[in-house]
Amino acid sequence: MSTAADSAAALVEQAKKAAAFQAVQEHLLPTYKHIGIGSGSTVVYVVEAIAALGPAVTNGMRFYSTGEQSATLITSADLKLGFMRRLGSDVSLDVCFDGADEVDEDLNLIKGGGACLWQEKIVVANANKFICVVDYRKIAPRLGTAWKQGIPIEVNPEAVPRVLRELKAIGAINPVVRSYEPAWRQVKVVTDNHQAIIDAPFPPLLLDRDPQANTPGTWTVDALAARLKEIVGVAEIGLFYGKVQKPVAVYIGLADGTTKSLKLAAA
Repeated sequence: MSTAADSAAALVEQAKKAAAFQAVQEHLLPTYKHIGIGSGSTVVYVVEAIAALGPAVTNGMRFYSTGEQSATLITSADLKLGFMRRLGSDVSLDVCFDGADEVDEDLNLIKGGGACLWQEKIVVANANKFICVVDYRKIAPRLGTAWKQGIPIEVNPEAVPRVLRELKAIGAINPVVRSYEPAWRQVKVVTDNHQAIIDAPFPPLLLDRDPQANTPGTWTVDALAARLKEIVGVAEIGLFYGKVQKPVAVYIGLADGTTKSLKLAAA
């Protein structure tokens, strides 16, 4: 018997699918050759939307994954799988589609809930444009408002104790090494790059225009990102920020089953 919660969840899935199809319709041109495919639940619908275009459109395209999940999605849809390491140094991806764990009002992102953040960032950084698809639960005024699990940080396993100490020193609230569920098994998550993941919660990250920005005890997105990258042993961080890493548009599935989009403001 269907419950109200089941109906609401089905409506969200319907909206995520509609947002993904709209994003593909508006940003995947038939002339494109190289397309990045990210990770997460909304990307399932992105691949479905691409496959629905048919071989006449997709046969001339190659799709580059950010991890095992998206590679499986690509091949299961009979799309051609590409590899970033084989992409020529003079070739860029035409577009990348991916999800996010949280999006702020300036389209900064937290990503890495699925532990693919380093490969996601490599694919995004190689794309001429990045299109993000999420549902309404991922939208917040500031990063760290809705996503309480912390900023995912990919770390060399040998550096984990030191990185944890330094994270606490700069204000992280109980950072932890990510384990597979159930936590009592104490089996640590290992990324596709054979690294560990630390989840580091911080108070909500401010924007440069906020009146309290850069006051003691606070971090802006850009300042914290720069500081985290300075820590020896940190391979990559789950903050997507700045001109290269931000999406140019975010497509959002809403609670009522409809969609809306947010566009990156011109610099």
